Amino acid sequence: MDQATSQPMVLIETSSGDILVELFPDKAPATVANFLHYVDEGFYAGTIFHRVIKDFMIQGGGLSMRMEEKPTRPPVHNEAANGLKNTRGTLAMARTTDPHSAAAQFFINTVDNPELDHSAPDAEGFGYCVFGQVADGMEIVDKIAKSKVKAQGEHEALPVDSVVITSVSRFEL
Repeated sequence: MDQATSQPMVLIETSSGDILVELFPDKAPATVANFLHYVDEGFYAGTIFHRVIKDFMIQGGGLSMRMEEKPTRPPVHNEAANGLKNTRGTLAMARTTDPHSAAAQFFINTVDNPELDHSAPDAEGFGYCVFGQVADGMEIVDKIAKSKVKAQGEHEALPVDSVVITSVSRFEL
């Protein structure tokens, strides 16, 4: 990692360890601004990684330990056509089937996921917006990805032992 980088960094502190992420406002300005708004207001403290799928990704940032969805701001416009790819270690916005429904939840790709990349400006091909990259702590991501999971209600891949996001904050080098 280049110590002279001017890209914003965030530290995701979890019950499994810390993950340092570099953000790309030059590629996804609205998405990064939206994410940093949630970071600055302390939104992510006490949320969990509620969807952990082996050889795919870990998703979190929207549900409390009681599995209650936190209220969010309006969704952000999908910036997936920014040229960034859903490769191992990238941070991307989670969303519903509506391409422009991403609000606060995010995921970290644990493998290359080209099927999540932007391929067309329609509902099927819009893709998932990559807006950051793990700079340090990929071993923590991998540890979380190996969590034993269970189905609970509508959640098919909930870690048996909760992985809590204790804090997400801006990180200065």
